[in-house]
Amino acid sequence: MARVADAAAALGLSIELKVMEQSTRTAEDAARACGCHVGQIVKSLVFEDAANGALALLLVSGGHNADLEFISDCYGLTLKRCDGRRVRDETGFAIGGVAPIGHLAPIPIYMDTTLLDYETVWAAAGRPDSVFSVDPNALAKAIDAEKIDVVPKP
Repeated sequence: MARVADAAAALGLSIELKVMEQSTRTAEDAARACGCHVGQIVKSLVFEDAANGALALLLVSGGHNADLEFISDCYGLTLKRCDGRRVRDETGFAIGGVAPIGHLAPIPIYMDTTLLDYETVWAAAGRPDSVFSVDPNALAKAIDAEKIDVVPKP
């Protein structure tokens, strides 16, 4: 959590860190623990970019499952599952606690546009029991996230 707090400070982000007594491993668990709508939960999903082998981070609303075929068709971004050990080695976070900030090395970040519909979103803070709240527009700007649709619009 300290790395997340330090990264937020360095980025000029105002966040509220919380350690939860209950699990925040799934979006539904996190929404219950935070007392918010599941759509306000930021799922940090790390993939490998098939084009260059580099990691890519998708920040997805808890109300969505990222449609990788749709993302590939719309943005030319072909993503495939990534080994958990690699995620930890390159981001410094284990799956279930990957934060959108504070990575060990820079990583391209793509943000679900739906998250921008909320005044506040909640993201993992580096551990499965820890989260932080943040303004999603401020987060997107601070991390230079590319804003994308992760599912087709209805």
